[in-house]
Amino acid sequence: MTPSDDRPRFAEFGPPRRVEGGLRARSTRGAIGRSWWSRRFLEVLESFALGTRLTRGKAYARRGQVLRLDVAPGLVTASVQGSRPKPYPVRIGLAAYPDEVWQRIEAELAGQAFFSARLLAGDLPAELEELFDAAGAPLFPADVAELAQRCGCPDFAVPCKHLAASFYLLAEAFDADPFQLLHWRGRSRAELLDRLRTLRGAAPTDVPADASTDRTAATGGPDDRSGAGEPSVAGAARVLGGLPPAPLADAVDRFWLPPVPLPDRPPTLATGAELLLRQLAPPGAAIGGPGLVERLRRAYREFGRGSATDPDPAER
Repeated sequence: MTPSDDRPRFAEFGPPRRVEGGLRARSTRGAIGRSWWSRRFLEVLESFALGTRLTRGKAYARRGQVLRLDVAPGLVTASVQGSRPKPYPVRIGLAAYPDEVWQRIEAELAGQAFFSARLLAGDLPAELEELFDAAGAPLFPADVAELAQRCGCPDFAVPCKHLAASFYLLAEAFDADPFQLLHWRGRSRAELLDRLRTLRGAAPTDVPADASTDRTAATGGPDDRSGAGEPSVAGAARVLGGLPPAPLADAVDRFWLPPVPLPDRPPTLATGAELLLRQLAPPGAAIGGPGLVERLRRAYREFGRGSATDPDPAER
């Protein structure tokens, strides 16, 4: 039966109009995305069975059909030139986390010098994803329903070519500035780094007030690096600064003993269940491509949760 509505037929439209000065993908062939966070973003999208649909937009992204792409908390907007004279408006929504969630995440980040140093240097360490997961605020969407995809074109497929092209250029935007990903989730680069500097600067030294006297005597002068008379204490000085001095002859038998009791068990390094996946190159398209990596990653996490709750074999 012939449709009676006024929706446009695709046969009425030819190839997309040529664009001058559009946003052209840097990748001219093969995969798009160089950094772990941009590749991870595309892996997540492909795991939602969007792989073939996404491919439709790769040519649009490389031809420069996307005229504009803007990232704001919770929303990415774009303008994509198709076959019609007027470009299509594109909107991609992803929930931005509220301030109370970001404050919890920032406290975790500031509490670990590794994260603070990498972020302040403009880098997103791969371990950041695990930290967000542990805080109950995943960095990437876990389900396609979390993405609100809208395009003004007459194509009913989701994503259409215009949405797919926007996804690819968004991944390259993450390559150029990894903080765009965090901005989409609700925190701009300036806000996050200012907060980390504040939290790191306010960290307590856990050293008695009179420790500055011992530090002055040990170094031959006051420590001027900390500003208004407050010593900057780090490393072993946090432990040794509050201990009374002792003559060397009285301390020889205790030289190799710790100044404070050590824990009963040595610390262990906790690694994510998907550590092996990070070390391997993405599989070929014949066995599932990058989408397979994301599906395996989720399976490994489920297995990891299950093994964490299993009783010790000796106690069975």
